[in-house]
Amino acid sequence: MTSSVNLRSLMDSNKLTGPNFLDWLRNLRIVLRSEELGYVLDVSLPEPPAADASDEDQKAYRKHLKDSDMATCIMLASMSPELQKQHESMDANTMVFHLRELFDKQARSERLETSRLLFTAKMTPGSSAVQYALKMNAYIERLVVLGFVMDYELSVDLILVGLSDSYSQFVLNYRMNQISTTIPELINLLKTAEQSIKKDSKQVLMVDSSSGSKKKKLKKKRSKKLKGSLAKKKTKETAPKGTCFHCGKTGHWKRNCKVYLEELK
Repeated sequence: MTSSVNLRSLMDSNKLTGPNFLDWLRNLRIVLRSEELGYVLDVSLPEPPAADASDEDQKAYRKHLKDSDMATCIMLASMSPELQKQHESMDANTMVFHLRELFDKQARSERLETSRLLFTAKMTPGSSAVQYALKMNAYIERLVVLGFVMDYELSVDLILVGLSDSYSQFVLNYRMNQISTTIPELINLLKTAEQSIKKDSKQVLMVDSSSGSKKKKLKKKRSKKLKGSLAKKKTKETAPKGTCFHCGKTGHWKRNCKVYLEELK
């Protein structure tokens, strides 16, 4: 009895106001299941047995009526005053049917939006595959709450299709080996693959960095050598010439001496 009272606190802290109908109904089923009353939500209250009905039939009817009354009280106590007034004359099964008519349209709208997010989701390149898969799983579980249960193979396929190109080899291995997993198992596989891809990426970066460093050193060495060659050439070109042995003046050689050349003429 103590555990039942503790579970009923779920209903006290999550009273039905309308928009939270699906969450409220889920909590209600948890509470009624713990008290073996859950069946009254799905089974209509039977007609009273005839006067000549067997004791077994009359006993079953009285039990169903008593369980329905208990569930009805739990439901009414966990509603807003406005909803209490609308449903106080109904039994548990009728009440759930009426509430679905009131709030299923909202649930359908949410289901449509969640489906859109699920079927259009794509993993951003460079982001975490595990976080992406967890987000997809949250959409799938929300659809279950909203009354739409997908085949688990379709759920897994949606996650695989949305992975970035860096996981193409992982997807290929998964399909070629015809691996069959649940979503939690797939997330564990992605966790291992993510660690491997990050490790390989770091090694590639280290190699590229080392290669780039060598190229920079070689380029610097070539540049230094070229500068030295140019400087040497410039020095050679601008260096003052010696003394002319013919006229005795400096700044030119004998072969370029104007006096010598005139005499030759």
